[in-house]
Amino acid sequence: MADKEAGGSDTGPRETAPTSAYSSPARSLGDTGITPLSPSHIVNDADPNVSEQQTFLVVVAIDFGTTSSGYAYSFTKEPECIHVMRRWEGGDPGVSNQKTPTTILLTPERKFHSFGYAARDFYHDLDPTEAKQWLYLEKFKMKLHTTGDLTMDTDLTAANGKKVKALEIFAYALQYFKEQALKELSDQAGSEFENSDVRWVITVPAIWKQPAKQFMRQAAYQAGLASPENSEQLIIALEPEAASIYCRKLRLHQMIELSGKAAVNGYSASDTVGAGFAQAKEHVRRNRQSRTFLVENVIGEIWSELEEGDKYVVVDSGGGTVDLTVHQIRLPEGHLKELYKATGGPYGSLGVDYEFEKLLCKIFGEDFIEQFKIKRPAAWVDLMIAFESRKRAAAPDRTNPLNITLPFSFIDYYKKFRGHSVEHALRKSNVDFVKWSSQGMLRMSPDAMNALFKPTIDSIIEHLRDLFQKPEVCTVKFLFLVGGFAEAPLLQQAVHSAFGDKCRIIIPQDVGLTILKGAVLFGLDPAVIKVRRSPLTYGVGVLNRYVEGKHPPEKLLVKDGTRWCTDVFDKFISADQSVALGELVKRSYTPAKPSQLVIVINIYSSEHDTVSFITDPGVKKCGTLRLDLTGTSGTAVPARREIQTLMQFGDTEIKATAIDIATSKSVKVGIDFLNY
Repeated sequence: MADKEAGGSDTGPRETAPTSAYSSPARSLGDTGITPLSPSHIVNDADPNVSEQQTFLVVVAIDFGTTSSGYAYSFTKEPECIHVMRRWEGGDPGVSNQKTPTTILLTPERKFHSFGYAARDFYHDLDPTEAKQWLYLEKFKMKLHTTGDLTMDTDLTAANGKKVKALEIFAYALQYFKEQALKELSDQAGSEFENSDVRWVITVPAIWKQPAKQFMRQAAYQAGLASPENSEQLIIALEPEAASIYCRKLRLHQMIELSGKAAVNGYSASDTVGAGFAQAKEHVRRNRQSRTFLVENVIGEIWSELEEGDKYVVVDSGGGTVDLTVHQIRLPEGHLKELYKATGGPYGSLGVDYEFEKLLCKIFGEDFIEQFKIKRPAAWVDLMIAFESRKRAAAPDRTNPLNITLPFSFIDYYKKFRGHSVEHALRKSNVDFVKWSSQGMLRMSPDAMNALFKPTIDSIIEHLRDLFQKPEVCTVKFLFLVGGFAEAPLLQQAVHSAFGDKCRIIIPQDVGLTILKGAVLFGLDPAVIKVRRSPLTYGVGVLNRYVEGKHPPEKLLVKDGTRWCTDVFDKFISADQSVALGELVKRSYTPAKPSQLVIVINIYSSEHDTVSFITDPGVKKCGTLRLDLTGTSGTAVPARREIQTLMQFGDTEIKATAIDIATSKSVKVGIDFLNY
C-alpha cells in the first residue's frame, strides 16, 4: 500500500492487504497525530440524555430468519398484548407456521416481485424456460455469517446463478415487512399509520460479527425503517437476548420441561419429550386463531425460582445458526447480565437439508443434482419443501418409514440425463435404507432420517459441552431451548440426555415465536439488558514518546526534534470486558505538534485482547474522527491543548466523539465496519 497521511483518503476498498492492512511506514501518523495527555483516565458515566426517549405508538419486531421470517407488534399503551402478524397466504402441508419462508423473487429486470409463499408459488408456476430469467433467492441470510470481508457490495447468488447485491435483497425484504406491518396496523387502527409512529426492532444472531450487524442496520435505512439521523427508531436486538426476555415471562402452562428429575404433570421424563409436546401443540393449535398473546406483567413462575446471581443458558437453534448465551440475573429489577460472550456456529437445521442433498448426490450422482438445480430450479424447491415436512415428522421413537414425493420433472429429467430410471438408480446405489415406493416416492427408514440430523445435532451438543466446561458456566440452573429447530424431538432428546442431569431444560411452547415475542418486549423496554460483553477490543492510534529498548526501532519518528513511537494502539476497551449499556469511556489527547490545524483520530478494533500496535495482525480500522482546529486565533489556546475522545457503547452500535476543549468544537462518528 502507498503510505498515506493519516488524514488522507484512506477509505477506498483495500486491495489484497497483507496480514495487517496498516503496515504503515512510521511517518504515517505524522502531521495529524495525537498523543495521550497523561494520566489517561476512564470515566464511566452513562449518557444523561439517554432518558429523553422519543415516544412511539407501537413497537414492531421483525424476526428475519434464515429459513422463515415474521413480525409481531405491541401498542405501547397496552404492552401486555403481543400480536403476531396475520396469517399469510399460502402455506405448506405438514408445516403449521405463523412465519413465512424467507424467500424473495425478483423479475428478470431485477425489480422486487414477491416474498414468502407468494414468491415460491409464483416461481414454481413459471414455465421452466421463463423461470431461468427470474431471480429467486432463499436462505440468503447465512451469507452475512459466512462472508469474512462483508462490504456494502457483497453479492448473493440467485437460483439461476445470477448475482445480485446483498444489501438490495435485504432492503427489499425489510421494506416488504414494513409495508405489510403498516398496512395491518392501519387496518386495525382504522386510520393511516405513519412509519414515524413505529419503533422497529430487528433480531440478529449474537454470534454475528460487527460488520454483519451493521449491514442489517444499513439495509433497514435503505428500506426506510429509520434513518442515520433518527437511528434510535431502530433497535438491533440479539436473538438469544430476545428469547431470554420472553422466557422470563413464562408461566408453567406455557412451557414444557424436559428434565429427568421427576414426572411432570404425571408424565415420566421419557414421555414428556413426545407427549408434552403433542399436548402443547394441541394447546397452541387451539390458540392459533387468536394471534394475540397476553404477557402478564409479572415474573413467570419459573423465574420466581431464580435468585440474584443465578445463571442460565439460552440455546437458540434456528435455521442457519445456533447461538449460545449465558445470562445472569441481577435483582431487584431482574435485569440481565451477559456472563460469557456469545458462542455458537452454523449448526442450524439447514445442516439437515445439506445432508439430504448429499444423500441425493450419493444416490443419483452429484453431476445430475447440480444440473437439475440449475435446469429445473422450481422443481428443486418443491423437492426441498417435500423434505421439510417429512423432516418435521422425524422423532426418536418413530418406527414407520417417511415418504418423500419426488417431483415428476425429477423422475423425467433423470431418465433423460442418465438413460435409466430413478428406481434403477436406487437399486444400484448401495444406500440400503432408502427405497423406491411404487407411488413414486423415496421411502426413508427412520434411521436414515435420523442419520441426516446427526452431524448437526452432534455439533450443537459438542459446543454445549465446551461451554459447560467454562468456570462461569458450570453452575447453570436452567437451559432454555428456543428457536425453530428446538421443535425437533431429536434435538430435544439429545440435549436432554446430555445435560438433563446438569440443569433443568425448558422449552417454551410456541418455541418458533419465542424470539419474535421477546424482541417486542425488548423494544418496549430496551433498558432490560444492562450489561453486555464487548465482542472486540477497541482503541485509537496514537504517538507516544519513544523509549529506547522498549519500542521497536522501526516505529521511531523524529519530528521537530522530538522522538516519537508511532502506530501505538491506545486501548479503550478489551474484548470480553463487561460494558454497561450507554457507558462512556473517555480519553484525553493532545496534538503531537502544537501548530497542527487538523487532527485525525483513527479508531481500530481487534478480536485479540492484547494489542500493542495498530499494525499488529488482525487489527482493523473501523472509524475516523477528523477535528478541525482552525478558527481559534482570537481565543487564547492553552499550550497543551486537550482533545477529549469519548466512546459510547450502545446496543449493537458504538458512537465516538472528539471534543476540542478549548473551543468546544466537536465531531461525532459511528463505528463503521463496512466501509474501511
